[in-house]
Amino acid sequence: MTEKLILDGNRVANDIKEQLQGRVDALSQKGVIPCLATILVGDDPASETYVKMKGNACRKLGIESRRIHLDSSISTEGLIDVIQKLNEDPLVHGILLQHPVPHGIDERAAFEAISIHKDVDGVTALGFAQNAFDYASFPSCTPAAIMAILDYYEIPIEGKHAVVVGRSPILGKPVSLMLLNRDATVTTCHSKTKKLPKLLQLADIVVAAVGKPKLIQGDWIREGAVVLDAGYNAGNVGDVDYESCLAKASAITPVPAGVGPVTIAMLLKHTVDAAEKSIAR
Repeated sequence: MTEKLILDGNRVANDIKEQLQGRVDALSQKGVIPCLATILVGDDPASETYVKMKGNACRKLGIESRRIHLDSSISTEGLIDVIQKLNEDPLVHGILLQHPVPHGIDERAAFEAISIHKDVDGVTALGFAQNAFDYASFPSCTPAAIMAILDYYEIPIEGKHAVVVGRSPILGKPVSLMLLNRDATVTTCHSKTKKLPKLLQLADIVVAAVGKPKLIQGDWIREGAVVLDAGYNAGNVGDVDYESCLAKASAITPVPAGVGPVTIAMLLKHTVDAAEKSIAR
């Protein structure tokens, strides 16, 4: 049996962070400390955990992590006012609004309030458009992580058929565009797609980004496919059934320790990129 390639996200993330360290040190010598402001609205335990993880990752690299915790009763206008103040703060280089936000807040309006120069999580419509035209400074972090993993392991993209399962504006859609910009033929599937297993049988590259635990089964994919699982569900399981897909795939990301660590590494990279660009402006 052909040896399986486990796409180790921790290994990729560590490589990215090692490359960033020298850049952070160089900025520090110029008196610039890269700063990521993270806004958490409400008290969702999962969101609090994610924000804490991002803050810890920043501090380990010498990036300042500024945490803004807002009450769930805040209005959309109040949240936008907080974002505008961060836009105007020259010491803040990146802004991340942890989502989802509580019911009653217009999340899209809040995202759109983030300056394109500080949209390090790639959530604005302008950032999405720049990604579509292949010149985004800060593409959405999870799609960027998926591309980083493919590149790190030198997995060919050009001419391959990629099937993306999921069409969210910060994951499924942007990763479809990024693969298309790298000359893959891309099929984007979603909840209304008919005969999903038959479409997946055609895929050289499978990206699972739908948020349904173990949705994709091993007998749905072709022998030798590359499987990237961007899902993270209760019980530390992804959107693919790992064991059955492992039997068919030539390469696969585990969950956890696959796409997740690289997503955080890309957020750090974008923050450092933004700090460097702030000097040039």
